Amino acid sequence: MLDIDPTGILVRYNVKLEGELTPDEIARELFPSDILLRNIVEAVFEGDEDEVIIALKEAVSAGKDPITLIDDALMKGMNIVSQLYDDGVLFLPDVIIASHAMTDGIEYCKQISGKTHECKGTVVSYVVEGDIHDIGKKILTVLLKSNGYEVIDLGSDVPTDEVIQAVLKYRPIMLTGTSLMTTTMYSFMEVNNRLLENGIRIPFVCGGGAVTQDFVMNYELGIYCEDAAVVPKIADMIVQNRGIDELREKFHVH
Repeated sequence: MLDIDPTGILVRYNVKLEGELTPDEIARELFPSDILLRNIVEAVFEGDEDEVIIALKEAVSAGKDPITLIDDALMKGMNIVSQLYDDGVLFLPDVIIASHAMTDGIEYCKQISGKTHECKGTVVSYVVEGDIHDIGKKILTVLLKSNGYEVIDLGSDVPTDEVIQAVLKYRPIMLTGTSLMTTTMYSFMEVNNRLLENGIRIPFVCGGGAVTQDFVMNYELGIYCEDAAVVPKIADMIVQNRGIDELREKFHVH
């Protein structure tokens, strides 16, 4: 049996091919030049929760504003991770560990500043009643949080009444629903109709294994989404006051 040294071959869940840049090398080209910010961004990218706090303390000691560091460093690092995930360079484990590091950093900045970081908006997410498959919802929840949104995660197997109650309570900018099975996805129509009955006209983003664009187009508030990585982009357009027709034009396959 040959002894094979894996060093330089397996890099952050990726197989390094000859001549290709590693995810770390690609990311470093996107890091800020300011060394204090760069250390924080790199710690988030690496998912090193302890190093994030150390780098934040160093930046604050040097006169950086803690709340400003959330956008200029913590979110910057997470945006790089999201971008590389979107490009297929990084994978879900990378996003999750970076998200945890970013979240710890945000909490630290809030604690020492005594201020609240303003989020972009609130999103309610759930998996339809009768369906316990929640990996898609977990992914989009991580991506939304990493892009500055507060997510009210209702979990899986959620009854329609509970969904409507959450929307009425939290007044989100959008609702996301996930269904893996054809036997459960028909409840999307019920949720759509109940929202309209309550005078709520927020985009209802739906996806999952069994869900198709043609199916989602059958109801008034529906936005079809096949890839969880697209959800933050949809949310960003909603914050910019783009309507359902514009969202469909942008994200649906024509």
